[in-house]
Amino acid sequence: MYPLTQYPSGWSVLEAVRHLAASWDQENTHEDFPAERLHALFEAGALGAFKAVTPGGATDALLDVLRAIGGADLSLGRVYEGHVNAVQLIATYGDAEQRATLDTDLEAGRTFGVWNTEPALGLAIRKVGDDRWTLDGAKSFATGAGHLDRILVTARDETGGKQLVLVPIAGETDRADNAGWQVRGMRGTCSGAFDFSDMAIGREGVIGAANEYEREPRFSAGAWRFTAVQLGAVEALVRHLRDHLVASGKSDDPIQRARFATCLTETRSAGLWVRRAAHLAETQSAEAIPFVLMTRGIVEEAGLRTMEAAARSVGTASFFAKSRIDRITRDLGLYLRQPVPDQARDRAAAAWLEEDCWGDDRWW
Repeated sequence: MYPLTQYPSGWSVLEAVRHLAASWDQENTHEDFPAERLHALFEAGALGAFKAVTPGGATDALLDVLRAIGGADLSLGRVYEGHVNAVQLIATYGDAEQRATLDTDLEAGRTFGVWNTEPALGLAIRKVGDDRWTLDGAKSFATGAGHLDRILVTARDETGGKQLVLVPIAGETDRADNAGWQVRGMRGTCSGAFDFSDMAIGREGVIGAANEYEREPRFSAGAWRFTAVQLGAVEALVRHLRDHLVASGKSDDPIQRARFATCLTETRSAGLWVRRAAHLAETQSAEAIPFVLMTRGIVEEAGLRTMEAAARSVGTASFFAKSRIDRITRDLGLYLRQPVPDQARDRAAAAWLEEDCWGDDRWW
């Protein structure tokens, strides 16, 4: 989509992102919105590279880009994953004119996001004329509030349906309220509240028909993307733990080696689950849903066990503010708190009890 003018000839988007991530991983990630890093991803061609993911290798590349970014900066990974989600939803459900506008926006480096969570009253879209609507209400836990350019939101229409609406929010900083985003980790996402009251929407902003957003299997299976971001952070934590054990001479301790072995096997196993989940999701088959739901729990367990192992092995030094282990642990501890984890695993288990959902990759 965008030429890799700052990188060696022949480099892929993945190679460029890995180059950036390796540099960022040496820094203690700042707490502010990662605007400069988003722009660097634009220059690397990553903002428009995965507009449409179809079988044939693009999904593997996206997975590895998400892992690389997540391993370097989880806040950036959360923002970027939301951007990809929004872009793919518009490319899937938008009409020809909306897709053309999307291409123009991506070529200009504009950033997108998806906001669904909302306070009690929620967000509504009211028809006020021919091809004219107005918004009423707000969104909460709005990643990138006050910083993104285009946001895809769900809003109740007059029939009670959930309509996707694309809203240009660049410059609308007065509508964003990040004061309540007082958290230990993931501060850089600036996931505050955003007031859409009285914002006008034209036909170009109404994406697809009502209730497209939660259409299955895309809705549930799409969760594989955030597991890839989380996986990248867990992998980075394992790398930093290894570096500490080697540098400190603790690698000769069999107790430390046993602890590290657990981290390694948990993380590698989670990686296999995430890649298989991504491959199933790209086929848009129903069997992808239970697999992705179970993958959420697999990655969560790998993250929790690795964080605990790092704290035990490194000790007090892992809690210092300038420690990369501390920063990853703070961010990952929050990012792993995705909605209804127990229900997700229960749904997956129930599906496998009802029918073998392993797909073509059978157990025998």
